[in-house]
Amino acid sequence: MSTLSATIPGAGGEALAQEFEEIFREHCQFIYRSAYSVTGNRQDAEDVLQNVFLKLIERELPSALMRNPKAYLYRAAVNLALNTIRTRKRQRLTHDVELMEVPAVEVASEGADIQRQLMNAITQLKPSLVEILILRYEHNYSDAEIAQMLGTSRGSVAVTLNRTRARLKKLMDAGAKR
Repeated sequence: MSTLSATIPGAGGEALAQEFEEIFREHCQFIYRSAYSVTGNRQDAEDVLQNVFLKLIERELPSALMRNPKAYLYRAAVNLALNTIRTRKRQRLTHDVELMEVPAVEVASEGADIQRQLMNAITQLKPSLVEILILRYEHNYSDAEIAQMLGTSRGSVAVTLNRTRARLKKLMDAGAKR
């Protein structure tokens, strides 16, 4: 990933600009990794990272961000990454319909096929479920750490993870049968 810096044009003072820079430096790698985990694409992850911070500039650091910056930025990144994947799927479908062509059959390895099924299944989950999955399996947070970050109980996180894994399995099985 290239080195990114942030400047706030016309921001409400030097203190706000410094605070924004500090938030950016502290969380940009975490946000990028989270977005990449969802999109599986470097360019999309960079776009998500930039869009998260551009939206922050427009909003001039919301109070929810100040209470728990990591959770706020993480949630924003996952939601934007899911939107990116959904938009890409819609564009691909629209393009195929416009051309009235059947997409070419791809020769893909079994691993790539499973990865594609997983990405498709993830886009069908609620963003709150995807957030917990990424925190657990990409960032290796414990149930207790996830619960603290998201403001819920450890038991709730454990139950949600269990149910989400079962839901993903069903979605992947259904996708494999198509």
